[in-house]
Amino acid sequence: MDHLAKRVEDHYAAENLLARIDAALADLGAPPTDPDALKPVDEFHTGGREATEALLSHLDIHPGMRVLDIGAGIGGTARLIARAYKVHVTGVDLTRSYVDVAKALNSRTGMDDDVTMMVGSALDLPVAAGSFDLAVMLHVGMNIDDKPHLMHEVARVLKPGGHFALFDVMRDRDDGPLAFPVPWSTLPETSFVDHPLAYVTAAEGAGLVPEHRRERRDFTLAFFDRVMKAAAEKGQPPLGIHLLMGATAGEKIRNYVANVAAHRIAPVEMIFRKPG
Repeated sequence: MDHLAKRVEDHYAAENLLARIDAALADLGAPPTDPDALKPVDEFHTGGREATEALLSHLDIHPGMRVLDIGAGIGGTARLIARAYKVHVTGVDLTRSYVDVAKALNSRTGMDDDVTMMVGSALDLPVAAGSFDLAVMLHVGMNIDDKPHLMHEVARVLKPGGHFALFDVMRDRDDGPLAFPVPWSTLPETSFVDHPLAYVTAAEGAGLVPEHRRERRDFTLAFFDRVMKAAAEKGQPPLGIHLLMGATAGEKIRNYVANVAAHRIAPVEMIFRKPG
């Protein structure tokens, strides 16, 4: 693992994460075997499941397809796709502790046969060429400096006719410096937020064809407005993505929202197709 990858893994590594998830579930009286009970914590990206389902709604996913989740975290998106569409999902993540938690959650929710988790980098995916009908990536590209390499690796693992759907935080109209820390990075040195054009150019250079693009700035601000109002009224819930962000979770979220509000960044959906 190179120096940058190690720094990114260290940023996300969370001690005793499974135990803290279990404690929160117990506090809520939620059964640990129910995948829906994990909804507040297991999709570490803007909007959680709501955003995942919005992205997937633009795709034709049917039983028998093979799906790759790049930067799968603790497996929430992979489990959602496997359950909703009756497909097998392979999840790859750089952070070993996340993969270990994902495997434990897959096992207890009865999804070992539906979701396979692997440790690996988006720039060197540990899977065979031409293996997948669909690849998804949600809030991962902000930690990847070499977008052309990423797109070539995605193109390598897709079958002809396959699709790549991503939901990343990208630069908006204000190119000013970001306020740190943010959820994906404590310091600027491990943050590689880029403009949408950089993604499109990299994808086209890898032979992928753009099919869909939608900015989600308004959705993001409305989502976090609801979250913050609920927290102010009821307090922070026991189970949530704050468990993945450590002691500075509140500061990271506040900075993220401030950066979006100032038009420095905005989450964007994109879908590309591999010709064939």
